[in-house]
Formats: sequence, C-alpha cells, structure tokens
Amino acid sequence: MHFFSQVFNYEHPWSHVVIGMWHKYPNPKCSHVISIDVLDRSVDPETGVIRTERVLGCKQKAPGWIVKLFGGSEDAYVREISFVDPATQKVTITSVNLSLSQFATCFERITYSPSKTKQHTVFEQTAEIQARLALFRSATDGLEKFMVQRFEQNAQLGKTAFSDVLRRLWEERQMWEERQVALA
Repeated sequence: MHFFSQVFNYEHPWSHVVIGMWHKYPNPKCSHVISIDVLDRSVDPETGVIRTERVLGCKQKAPGWIVKLFGGSEDAYVREISFVDPATQKVTITSVNLSLSQFATCFERITYSPSKTKQHTVFEQTAEIQARLALFRSATDGLEKFMVQRFEQNAQLGKTAFSDVLRRLWEERQMWEERQVALA
C-alpha cells in the first residue's frame, strides 16, 4: 500500500469554499472529470448534516500495458460521499474507485474546515492506494507507484482548478454587490 497526503490553506472563508465545492466541475483544468451524477442527497433533520452521494465519470490516460494486462478502457468511475456539517463547519468527502477495483483501489479522504482566523479554509487530503496482484509483487509495487504519481498530478490540477473556481466566484460576488450599490 502507498499513501499520499497534503494540507493546504485556501484564502477564502469556509462558507465560500463549501459553495465553490459544488461548482468545481466541469473545469478545463480537470478535463479528466467528464461527468457527475448525484445519486442521493439528504439532510439529517436532527443535525442539519447534508449527505451527498455522487458518481464521477473520468477519462484516465492509462498506460497501454495496464489496459492490456487488466482489460477495460480509459473510462473510470469514482463513488464520492460528502458530509457538510454547518454546525461544526466541517466538510468530509470520501471517494473510492469503482472501475478496476478488483485489481487496485484508491481510497481518498478530504476535509475542509475553517482556519483559526476563520478567514481561510484548511484543506486536508489523504489517499491510500493498494494494488491486488499477489503473484507479482514487483508489478504490484510498480502499479501502486504509478497510481500515486497519477493521483498527485490530478491532486495538484484539482487544487489549482478549485482555486480558480473560488477566485471566479468571489469576483462575481463582488461585481454583483457593486451593481446592487450602484442601483440603490
């Protein structure tokens, strides 16, 4: 098993980041995510926690040897479950690959929470990547290393893309507020 982890501060308050979460895709910087289907959304009447389950469709450029060895295509699907807790101001997102999961899994966990100053949002991301090729230990290790590298590349793209979404939403909000003042 191989791991990936990163912590980052977005220069936006938690409430802004939560709104931006739902606007991240489609995104030209994350062109590998091609579809998002909401399977379920509910609100716990006692806690106010919003639970959303989605399936993300992705196009991955897998190396030819992986496609030949395992079959399949470049189409991949990921199940994502998120919990937004407005009372504690914490978002927790978990995701796991559905495609080729009999050969390898990538379990990802993301949290968004306010920084101590409340002006920024702390983003924490971890991934556990495990290949299941018991007979071929060197192939298992190589596949896991490849998957971690690909995950890290996509994570960096995702961070940049989400920063752009947040900036755009913030600029749109400021323009809207300026128009409201001008109209008053």
